[in-house]
Amino acid sequence: MDLFSLSWTALRTAVAEVPDEDFARPSGCTGWLVRDLVCHLIIGAQDVLITLVTPAETEPTRNAVTYWNVLEATGDESFDALVVRLAAAYEEPRLLKFHFDDVGSAAGRAAVLADPAARVSTLGEVITVGDYLSAYVLEWTLHHLDLIAHFPEAAEPPAESLAWSRELLEKVAGVAFPASLSDADALLVGTGRRAPTGAERAELGELTARLPLVLG
Repeated sequence: MDLFSLSWTALRTAVAEVPDEDFARPSGCTGWLVRDLVCHLIIGAQDVLITLVTPAETEPTRNAVTYWNVLEATGDESFDALVVRLAAAYEEPRLLKFHFDDVGSAAGRAAVLADPAARVSTLGEVITVGDYLSAYVLEWTLHHLDLIAHFPEAAEPPAESLAWSRELLEKVAGVAFPASLSDADALLVGTGRRAPTGAERAELGELTARLPLVLG
């Protein structure tokens, strides 16, 4: 729960600090500008709000690890295109920022108020609130890295969020990244956000053939 708030607050702060003119610059998500990524974050915040008010009575079918699946690297082109169209409809970055701050603040408050032991339903599965919010730390951390991909002066996600996200990714995929890779580099290389260097490829060994790990 604390990690969710920590990672979400850091991401919201990072978005707020992006100058309006930089919303048209590329993000770390292939094919998406910064404005497209922020629009996607609005959708993510809405999903959090919806899930936290969708109670379930049955036993959990997922936890923080099994919430995620490793998918074929095909992507969802229709969803990606929808996000681009939605983002363009805002026209002005300030409107996008305002909506993100509004919905994002609500999602953050809802997470703080939620009972970690409560069961909720999402995507046809049942999961505890604590596990659901823990799983989302990975989502926020990866997208924080996406947001600052072309802003070297911007602050990285919190160290605790990076460490947790790396551990979660390794558990989801059943792999262990070399200790020589920083948490941020393990996440970037592991999910295909950047190609490994020659030295990293040597360290990764046979694991290289399994990359990228596409989560869904």
